[in-house]
Amino acid sequence: MFTPTEFGKVSVLVPENGGTVPFGNTVVVHGSERTLVIDPSLSLDRDPVGADLVFISHGHEDHVAGLRHFQAPTYAHNLDAPSVASLDTMLTNYGLRPEERAEVEHSIAAQYGIPPTHDDVSGIADGHVFDLGDRTATVIHLPGHTPGHCGLLIEPDGFFYVADIDLTSFGPMYGDLGSSVDDFLASIDRAAGIDARWYGTFHQKGVVEGSDEFRRRLTAYRDKLLSREERLVQFLGEPRQLEDIVAHRLVYRPHVTAPYVDAVERRTAQLHLQRLVAAGAVVTLEGNVFRRT
Repeated sequence: MFTPTEFGKVSVLVPENGGTVPFGNTVVVHGSERTLVIDPSLSLDRDPVGADLVFISHGHEDHVAGLRHFQAPTYAHNLDAPSVASLDTMLTNYGLRPEERAEVEHSIAAQYGIPPTHDDVSGIADGHVFDLGDRTATVIHLPGHTPGHCGLLIEPDGFFYVADIDLTSFGPMYGDLGSSVDDFLASIDRAAGIDARWYGTFHQKGVVEGSDEFRRRLTAYRDKLLSREERLVQFLGEPRQLEDIVAHRLVYRPHVTAPYVDAVERRTAQLHLQRLVAAGAVVTLEGNVFRRT
């Protein structure tokens, strides 16, 4: 269900659909002493390499879907390790209303087959180095998508895995309770400052070669986030309640239907409203109504 593509001693296991959700690009780093697997996706029906270590970039279902096939010690950033270890914690962090949560829980169980818990998940911090022998993989904390979202810089190959800073035209996602627009923007800036030969994403864009091309795409990706904020300001030319903004949609197109859509739209709107109110671009009126200044 996947095709390996080689970048030095780094293999990217590309699923048949190119990494579109619910699938993604699993990364394997072959060291002289140990093999590291990063974000085992739904395309895996086994451990294909005999992994010694597994790293999960953050606690979302598409990034842990294949973890049930591995017996190796598993690591994630301290802030996301609880979501990797517990499906209940992951669902709680989505900030779903009870009826939304029931539907999402059923959908995840049916589509991803994720068990209620994963054992042997350890939390680590920014800058942690996995020594694989002749290769190292250094954890780069890139929060915003989730609080503990991370990339990995693999040397000496010069491969920077940026996970869900995925460069898609859809744009950044920050709809969880622990998401942050400001953190996401800072993470985009941090990623832009890291020189590498290859930049790997979990979803459709796959691997981008060269720092100039990566930064060009990263700028367009960042602009997509900021365009949502601009659209929100325009929409607030008249007083609006939060649910008006949710129905208007900043993230998904009107025809998209799924049990998580309103939750993502609600959280995204709240985060942008916080920024706009703090900047003095939007005011809060009586009855929790918002209007641009």
